[in-house]
Amino acid sequence: MSMEFRWTEDQLATRARIADFANRELDFDLIGADQAGSFDRGLWLRLAESGVLGSIAPPEHGGQGWDVMSTLLALEGLGYGCKDNGLTLAVNAQIWTVMMPIVRFGSASQQAKYLPGLASGELIGAHALTEPNAGSDSYSLETHARRDGVGYVLNGVKSFIGMGPVCDLALVFANTNPDHGQWGISAFLIDGDSEGLDRREPRSKMGLRTIPMGDLVFQDCWVPEEARLGPEGAGVSISGESLEWERSLIFASHLGSMERQLDETVAYAKQRQQFGQPIGDFQSVSNRIADMRVRLDAAKLLMYRAAWLKSQGEEAQIESAAAKLFFSEAFLSSSLDAVRVSGGRGYLSEDEVERDLRDAVGGVIYGGTSDIQRRVIARLLGLRGVK
Repeated sequence: MSMEFRWTEDQLATRARIADFANRELDFDLIGADQAGSFDRGLWLRLAESGVLGSIAPPEHGGQGWDVMSTLLALEGLGYGCKDNGLTLAVNAQIWTVMMPIVRFGSASQQAKYLPGLASGELIGAHALTEPNAGSDSYSLETHARRDGVGYVLNGVKSFIGMGPVCDLALVFANTNPDHGQWGISAFLIDGDSEGLDRREPRSKMGLRTIPMGDLVFQDCWVPEEARLGPEGAGVSISGESLEWERSLIFASHLGSMERQLDETVAYAKQRQQFGQPIGDFQSVSNRIADMRVRLDAAKLLMYRAAWLKSQGEEAQIESAAAKLFFSEAFLSSSLDAVRVSGGRGYLSEDEVERDLRDAVGGVIYGGTSDIQRRVIARLLGLRGVK
């Protein structure tokens, strides 16, 4: 099966439109918001005006109905125009780990209830899988959902949940039948204001400070049976597919960030003078910038390949893990190179170069650490002793 990554004029125009919108409408007082660790819900609603939040939702549910590759390119444009990596990450997380499971597995009533609000920005979604004792070992869930008449009672804690403190909807994975191991896990769509659900305060963190992250605590939280996403016991299948989408595409906007980072670094290296010449003329500087370009191209091709396979309905387990692994490490390395090229200026918050570096660190952890991605790839290659 041959792959082509040739964009249409309409796709490129949409990318340019969203990049311009993001640059004009979304980059306000970002230094202050980063230092305060604040999330602006009004900004989220403004972002929805671009149409990107409703990218994959069907038109009958208030969305754009874009295909996967068009959505990828639009999100790339968002990242190029918007310097807020926390905001753009939150958008990608909602699209790929909340909306996509509803599009793929939701009932007609669930789609009608949630997709319009998620597309318009009126609802904010969170993906709640990780627990205090179930991180990389994501299916050792202690959160359980006990049958209770025509519904379920949930008890447990979900930790490190992006948008958890402000979510209106949480896609929650819980154990409904512990005797069945991972096949006893089910998925639930739970409203953020449900009785028995406590959305804890945001936790302070190194980077991505504008995306609130915190715990969701369930204490005898009763939800009706129609809140279950898919059949009972289908949680591991839903989560597995969701993780594949996440690994393939959650960095779509960061791809645009990486391209903007390169452009800004090249421009600075051309205008900054030392010893009577632009610093870009020094080989140690130009080599770093060349490496940044190579990383960008390789990351782009790996992500495009994984996204294209997903768009064709094909499995992309190795390809998605490879894309996630390479991109997260590449963004981190290039962000450090950008700081080095910028020198003392790049170390100051006021020049906004160091923020990319802090934001990039999270990428080697969330969505499955780099070590986990290597483990996934090795296992799929059939290496003995890798489970």
